[in-house]
Amino acid sequence: MEEHITKSYEETLDLASSLAKRLPVGSTLAFIGGLGAGKTAFTTGFVKGLGIEAEVSSPTFAVCNVYRSGGKEVLHYDMYRIEGWDDLYSIGFFDSTSEDSYTVIEWSENIYNALDEGATVISIEKLSENERKIKIMNKREADIELGISD
Repeated sequence: MEEHITKSYEETLDLASSLAKRLPVGSTLAFIGGLGAGKTAFTTGFVKGLGIEAEVSSPTFAVCNVYRSGGKEVLHYDMYRIEGWDDLYSIGFFDSTSEDSYTVIEWSENIYNALDEGATVISIEKLSENERKIKIMNKREADIELGISD
């Protein structure tokens, strides 16, 4: 597990950008954090770190935004209104994820049991207006951190 404190929006973007350069294509990032924690900001930095020029926004109403450039693709999901397996199937979640794309999921706690064991879980806690505590964990570490048992 990695733990970081970022003190500005720009530091959060930089952290996300550096993570993007380390993760292989096909990776899933699953965010856990409250409203305004910085999930979309982190996604913005991640997308830029991949070299994709895109206007990143929370896909609250679209459920999924797709960002593409230079042969790279990011599927950016917002699971805020998703309540179970039926909803995941109805939005085509399992059909759209791919080994050729990065998958980024906001509000992943709503679909936590559907996450792949290889997912990278990112917990973001808002400490103040500008400061964030960001934990980057593999799924097994997140299960322990969140108190989830098999």
